[in-house]
Amino acid sequence: MYGKLYSSCLYGIDGVLIEVETDLSNGLPLTSIIGLPDSAIREAVERVRAAIKNCGYQYPLQRITINLAPADLRKEGSSFDLAIAIALLTTSNQLLLPAQERTLVLGELALDGSIRPVPGILSMVDLAKRQGFTSVILPYDNVEEARLIRGIKIYGLRHLKEIAPVPTAESPGSTNAATIKLTDYSHLHTSAPSSEQLNQKRTASPSLSEDFSDVLGQHHVKRALMIAAAGMHNIMLVGPPGTGKTMLIKRLPTILPPLSEEEALEVTKVLSAAGQLKEAPLGLIADRPFRSPHHTISTSGLIGGGGIPKPGEVSLAHRGILFLDELPEFQRQVLEVLRQPLEDQTVTISRARAAFTFPAQFMLACSMNPCPCGYLSAQAEEQRCICSPARVAAYRAKISGPLLDRIDLQVEVPPPGDWRKAGASPTSTEMQAKVMAAHAIQAKRYANHSVRWNSQLSGTFLRKTIQLNLEAEQLLDQTLHTLNLSMRAHDRIMKMAQTIADLDHEGEILTAHVAEAIQYRQLDLNLF
Repeated sequence: MYGKLYSSCLYGIDGVLIEVETDLSNGLPLTSIIGLPDSAIREAVERVRAAIKNCGYQYPLQRITINLAPADLRKEGSSFDLAIAIALLTTSNQLLLPAQERTLVLGELALDGSIRPVPGILSMVDLAKRQGFTSVILPYDNVEEARLIRGIKIYGLRHLKEIAPVPTAESPGSTNAATIKLTDYSHLHTSAPSSEQLNQKRTASPSLSEDFSDVLGQHHVKRALMIAAAGMHNIMLVGPPGTGKTMLIKRLPTILPPLSEEEALEVTKVLSAAGQLKEAPLGLIADRPFRSPHHTISTSGLIGGGGIPKPGEVSLAHRGILFLDELPEFQRQVLEVLRQPLEDQTVTISRARAAFTFPAQFMLACSMNPCPCGYLSAQAEEQRCICSPARVAAYRAKISGPLLDRIDLQVEVPPPGDWRKAGASPTSTEMQAKVMAAHAIQAKRYANHSVRWNSQLSGTFLRKTIQLNLEAEQLLDQTLHTLNLSMRAHDRIMKMAQTIADLDHEGEILTAHVAEAIQYRQLDLNLF
């Protein structure tokens, strides 16, 4: 007897359609799974066998062959358990699927028949809709996530027993198949969360309870952070220990704009594929991601990797912030892999059988000390630097010139001094209002283009969009030759100047805007 169901697995962050074929034939009882399964899929035989028996069904005592097609695609994960179980029950004539529906089946089985959630549901349900499926059977714990995809029936299961009545003890091997009875949860989804709902959820988030008003002084650093947020520019804070570098960057998300509905779906899809999506009242992720990996992270952990690659930190920070604290403490080879994602805003990982592309549009925020001991620029006698010039040079050499060139704002964070005289500190709400006004200007300017932020400008479009007056252009050219800056640094200064002009509500870029953008290139100016 032959049967076939459809399931899916993740390939990168996208779902891939898999045919689950079952064949029952005479011979010694033996179950084989073919089609390049990984160890988790091969172990599914024992999970499915126990679940079927513990739910009152009969596991076929025949030679069973289960094929996962296409056979040349390597598969991994536990999302095939439920599909294999239902395929065996339908092939052995113990259950019937609704004939009028084309159904995709997803879920992991426990030994008692409970159905556990699986990662990547959003991508796989989206695939099912695009492939013309009318319904999806999946774990109940994944229902909220699956309901974000409209136009498809969502059947949620907590236990294998829910799909049909359990056969009686008198006829455990009955051949009278019962049609599966399921509850459709898709009708409960009336509409996608509005931008206002997402913003309300974001405001109530505990992660945004911190405020820039908590930081006393450091007004020039707050100005730089506001410029970074307004144009989504990369930023680095350099200063001695205890000056508030980490504290300032951790408050950067409080002045960023809220995620749009489209961005929220993108972020939710990436986190779902990585298995890091937590249930939320609105289903969508409302906060911009803020990822802060430890400096011992590997290249695969940062960029993504594995036999079938999974998203790394740069993809998990998509549409948000990647914060690298104490940047020189990271391994140099790990930092070097950031160069391509910072330019292309995507990550491509090639394997023998396929190439995987992950989104990686993030703002890089990092901090570092000016030297290994941290007190190179300190003025206090008790904090005198003990590092030799060679040691300082070796410390800074951990950050390559090409990577440093891609960091737009390099800002000194000095000791706060007498913070009592610093004056009133702006709140995150006040700073966010200015950032949002600058974003509105950029949205109007780039309404008919794929570009959204000033930091995304490049090539001919950059030259056409940003026009400097003669005096500003002369200042920039003089700086370029005096400091021997690269053309990449030249373009980034132009983009920063445009963002500063937007923050100041100026219709044109003034010389003062270019001068301010230049002074944020602290490491290029050799001010440390």
